[in-house]
Amino acid sequence: MIKQKHKYADLAQLPHTDTVIQKLPVEVKDWAQSLPWNQRRYVLSLCYILCASTPDLQAEFLDNYTADGLVSKMFEDVDTLHRVKEYLIRFRVKKQLNESDLRSYIKQFYIHSAQQSRRETDQYLESALRFVLSTEERNNVFNYILGFEFIKIVFQMSWLQHERLARLQKNQSQFIETYIKPIQHAHRINGIILPKDERIFFARRTYYVQLPNISYRRLIELVMATFTTEMVSNCGFSISRHSQALRFDCDYIYDPEPEEERFPTDLQFIH
Repeated sequence: MIKQKHKYADLAQLPHTDTVIQKLPVEVKDWAQSLPWNQRRYVLSLCYILCASTPDLQAEFLDNYTADGLVSKMFEDVDTLHRVKEYLIRFRVKKQLNESDLRSYIKQFYIHSAQQSRRETDQYLESALRFVLSTEERNNVFNYILGFEFIKIVFQMSWLQHERLARLQKNQSQFIETYIKPIQHAHRINGIILPKDERIFFARRTYYVQLPNISYRRLIELVMATFTTEMVSNCGFSISRHSQALRFDCDYIYDPEPEEERFPTDLQFIH
């Protein structure tokens, strides 16, 4: 009995900074501590259900519970919203980024993060709650949107167009390693583009100029399976940070009459 008392005494002497409640934002902590017991039970029940749910169900709940508020907050950031729209126009993406688009992307961000949580040590729910509570995290979704739309474009390019896009970049090798190789690998293993006789000059032409035939739903799945949310957001951040960080010339990339000297590529990233 004495040992048991000492045990509880030791727990009582733990620093307050080590308790869960102290890790909450001040507003949340004050609200949680002000709740009467009957309402605290509701909070505990909600926490238990969320933690016991699968990441996909957590994403669905958070989307339904928070999306409207997040969308309204994102529309308040007029400058960032306008800048993202300008880049989408530059990439010839027909997307207005209205309320429906933003809500859809918020849900996709949650689900994409949920898929990663099965492979990574970070808890999905924790990162999602940071997104809800933090303005900086919330604004990060703009970078995610921009990066995701760009990667979707590259996924739908032929390998010749990949070469042209890579030629435009200042750091070609880094761009190839980061984007082109993972996308072409996804093309291969999913049977979208199947190279035959790669080392034969004339045989390359058939698959090298082939445009990927990917349905919209499949395209979303491929991007999410190939790149993490962090990689997608970093891509968008790079694009928005500097106008020339990623060079994009539609007329050059999509030229329908390729020159003969472009076969085979001298960049040597197709293996």
